[in-house]
Amino acid sequence: MPDTCVVAEIILEEPALDNSSEGSTHTVLGDSFFWRHAKALTPALFRTTRPRIKMGRVESACATLSAIRENSPLVHNMTNIVVANTTANALLAIGASPAMVDGPEEAPELASVAGALVVNVGTVTPAQAEAMKLATTAAHKAGRPWVLDPVAVGALTFRTKLAGELLENKPSVIRGNASEIMALAGLGAGGKGVDSTDSSEAALAGAKELAQQTGAVVVVSGPVDFITDGKRTAEVANGDKMMPYVTGLGCTATALTGATLAVCDDPFDAAVDAMIFLGVVGEIAAKNAAGPASLQLDIINGLYQLNSDILNATTRVEMHEAVA
Repeated sequence: MPDTCVVAEIILEEPALDNSSEGSTHTVLGDSFFWRHAKALTPALFRTTRPRIKMGRVESACATLSAIRENSPLVHNMTNIVVANTTANALLAIGASPAMVDGPEEAPELASVAGALVVNVGTVTPAQAEAMKLATTAAHKAGRPWVLDPVAVGALTFRTKLAGELLENKPSVIRGNASEIMALAGLGAGGKGVDSTDSSEAALAGAKELAQQTGAVVVVSGPVDFITDGKRTAEVANGDKMMPYVTGLGCTATALTGATLAVCDDPFDAAVDAMIFLGVVGEIAAKNAAGPASLQLDIINGLYQLNSDILNATTRVEMHEAVA
């Protein structure tokens, strides 16, 4: 157990669950699918007590979830055609307000006022590339946080050049798979299309270097997600082996990062919280999913039902500080 955790064993009753924020219209009953399977994942914790309450990292994730639901932040998405519907629904399910605007006539205006901007180069065209440059410039000038998803960077020349240009506008967070992050850091040639050919562990050194070069928090998605700002590093071990068979779950993580950025002062906290949210709901949803199609639906449902009790019961996160 990470040394930031505190174990609380003072409440003996299983709680009735609400959806984390006072006044929320979302309700999850104590015998819900998600609560039952959160318990199944950590059975030892339910013999006589409530789940372990991880004061610190998980407490922060709970506060972020409440803030999203209380404020419904506007998240401006410039994303790819494969995942636009999925990511919009994921944002709605967790409590944010998505806007899918990628035209050069409107994108800069919206980027300058939105809670956060999400830029995903998955199916980028020349017109969209120009709009992304304008939008990230506007967001940077207005002091708005934004997150870059460098889909297939390193594997294709046009988007690799574009990603390098977008970095000049100082993203708050960069999230990609191991091969994308290594390519963006100048340490590799990219993966097999949108798929990584490197492990997340192998990309960690490059992620730290990229964070130091750009000032961004860098997220490397994989069986264990690594999040680093060059000094602090978090490892989120939630998720399921079925998740890579659903198109766009990495893009969903990026979109959720937009929602967390909109309510968090620290981009590192925002990135860790987003990876916790998706990892936890993916892990629980996979327990009863018949396959990737139902998993995708159950992840959206899971984001809607997610609450602090589920996060406390299920989250597996470790924090590391760089030694001076």
